Amino acid sequence: MQLKDPVLFRKLCFVDGRWHRAQERFSVKDPTTRDTLGEVVNCDETLLDQAVQAAHVAQPLWRNLAAPKRARFLRKWGDLILENKQDLATIIVREQGKPLAEALAEVVYASSFVYWFADEALRAYGDVIPSPSSTRRSFVLKQPVGVVAAITPWNFPSAMITRKCAPALAAGCTVVLKPAEQTPFSALALAFLAQKAGFPKGVINVITSNNPGIIGAKLVAHELVNKITFTGSTQVGKIIMKGAAKTLKRVSLELGGNAPFIVFEDADLDLAAEGAMACKFRNNGQTCISANRFYIHASVHDAFVEKLIEKVKRLTVGDGLKEGMTQGPLINQAGFEKVEIHIADAVAKGATVLLGGKQHAAGGTFFEPTIITKVTDTMLMTQEETFGPVIGIQSFETEDDVIAHANATPYGLAAYFYSRDFARIWRVAEALECGMVGVNESRISEASAPFGGTKQSGIGREGSKHGLDAFLEIKHVSMGIA
Repeated sequence: MQLKDPVLFRKLCFVDGRWHRAQERFSVKDPTTRDTLGEVVNCDETLLDQAVQAAHVAQPLWRNLAAPKRARFLRKWGDLILENKQDLATIIVREQGKPLAEALAEVVYASSFVYWFADEALRAYGDVIPSPSSTRRSFVLKQPVGVVAAITPWNFPSAMITRKCAPALAAGCTVVLKPAEQTPFSALALAFLAQKAGFPKGVINVITSNNPGIIGAKLVAHELVNKITFTGSTQVGKIIMKGAAKTLKRVSLELGGNAPFIVFEDADLDLAAEGAMACKFRNNGQTCISANRFYIHASVHDAFVEKLIEKVKRLTVGDGLKEGMTQGPLINQAGFEKVEIHIADAVAKGATVLLGGKQHAAGGTFFEPTIITKVTDTMLMTQEETFGPVIGIQSFETEDDVIAHANATPYGLAAYFYSRDFARIWRVAEALECGMVGVNESRISEASAPFGGTKQSGIGREGSKHGLDAFLEIKHVSMGIA
């Protein structure tokens, strides 16, 4: 892997401002070539405890640092991320697989959270409460929750880190970060840039491990950790929530989704087809807000499918560092097999594969972009996240019917629909049971907007002004003045 600054490719864990070696290591595979990309430290319980202890010791100093000074550290970190965006994007391509253009966009997206929360650090406003007594005054302070354990996924190995760590740091919390075992190098590169930005030792710590269940459980149980912020599956989120309950830790959980994508009869079909492409094939369908269930009104079904087929045929599959590639590999064999199982299940239950449907000629975990019609609610791809480049389409007749289908899921992260009827837009946006809705738009995530779900898609919001509150405690002070 060729980098402008090879020092960004780190293989040691980062604890208390120092880079630590360990005898035990684990290999990270490049999903594109299936070769070993490198080996990183496999942190044990001792290193984990050192990281938490370091964050605990650093927390009072960081908490008491004036908010404008914390903001300056964050802005410097953001500047360094952008200055090194080409190298950071190259690392993402090699360890995660997405095309370079998407990786570059992710790095810019990652920096946006750092800059946003650098400014929000200055806005942790409290309140003065009108007192019922002339001899008493009441006011509210907002204070950092303390040591935060951040557990991040592999699909956005840079952006999911800054979306969690930037607000925690802005609020005055210290952080112990455990990145996904598939993508540790992005986290370590970001830690190196944070060190370069001058963050005090112990404020940011990164522990790498290929034993996520064991290390995650230890973080959740650690008595010095005050909050857990996690992005991943609903199944693991429930385990974390159960573990956190033992010590009543605060949790933020961004979990699974099953997003509907609805095209009404009055929609702009060209706009809807473009939205479907972005919504489904970004990161090869491996995003928690990817459209997973496509509902197209019967009167425009065939016309929409025709437009979609034309666009999907233009996608190019291959190594993300090669010119013109739009689709990389699936992250691993397990992800590849899940896509195969979903397609086989759908075909066995009556669905029709119009395009794709099998392993790409490139081999490995590359999969053909796929379109399937005649999908029903009984099929796995309707009930679960496929997390791959597969569009499964159903037709519908009425607004009430499609809303009922869209809401018939235990998940409620995101939803998308296309219509030019403004009365319908209000009705449907309010009726959909989810945390985020894209109306004639597929790009719904940005630093200034709250990100999160309802039902079994999680607890809390990331990004926006609400993202800072997730790392702050509210303290009421009642003061006698008589």
